Amino acid sequence: MKKVTVLVPCYNEEEALPLFYERICGTISSLDGYEWELLFINDGSRDRTLQIMRNLHARDSRVSYVDLSRNYGKEKAMLAGFDYAAGDCTIIMDADLQDPPELIPQMLGYWEEGYEDVYAKRNSRGRESLSRRFFSLMFYSILQKTTRIEVLQNVGDFRLLDRCCTDAMKNLREAERYTKGMFCWIGFRKKEIVFDRGDRVAGKSSWNFFSLLALAIEGITSFSIAPLRISTVSGAIISLAAFIYMIFVFVKTLILGDPVQGFPTTIIIILFLGGVQLLSIGLLGEYIGRIFIETKHRPVYIAREHNGTLIK
Repeated sequence: MKKVTVLVPCYNEEEALPLFYERICGTISSLDGYEWELLFINDGSRDRTLQIMRNLHARDSRVSYVDLSRNYGKEKAMLAGFDYAAGDCTIIMDADLQDPPELIPQMLGYWEEGYEDVYAKRNSRGRESLSRRFFSLMFYSILQKTTRIEVLQNVGDFRLLDRCCTDAMKNLREAERYTKGMFCWIGFRKKEIVFDRGDRVAGKSSWNFFSLLALAIEGITSFSIAPLRISTVSGAIISLAAFIYMIFVFVKTLILGDPVQGFPTTIIIILFLGGVQLLSIGLLGEYIGRIFIETKHRPVYIAREHNGTLIK
């Protein structure tokens, strides 16, 4: 009998978690021929999320949980899930039920046909502000144009991964992670399912504009060196423009005897070049910072407890 792991990273989901458990149980109870594991990852929650996981584990043998030592972020919590998942395939879901469990039978059907990565593409994004939707689409467009791998737009973490994909993700031990890009990078046979994303059933999202911006920067710098090339190209263009302008001023002064207008031109050029230099240094700093973090070789996360047993 094949085993299916449902991986659910959780951060402050005490209101949504019981609702998720009831709904997922209603879905998997109708699917015969599979052994199930509901694997919850507590990503340093500050509410009763961990206690709810413990209670579910005590009354349902299908429930497993891992408690991380602090909040590491969803990307690293998913890696912890990959490490502890025991299933022949892993289905990644959020506890807020924006990703409907009712799609699981369809995912399993495509998996049985031989597809190794069955991902859910959003036809609609639920209750989301226009500004967030605009910046999200703009980010995917920029990432697609600056990287050599195919980037799937309007695709989140809701997907089914075959064991081979799960093992491949486990082997990618990067400290700074952009998992959505990694799913594309590892390849394998993929299949798309289109769905309408719902709204949160309880609680509120821990993602704000600045955390999403940080994730976008992470995605671009993790899978592309285009920003560094932009700095190089900008430097070349500015140098060429400065050389042409210098020849123009020199010829103009010799032929027409025109005095060179100094102060305004000098200030504008200095401010412009200063801005370009600071931007280039900032981009360079982003990459150097990632090199610095990776060279420490620290563990990506530390797990404190697994199914009631403290990890030493």
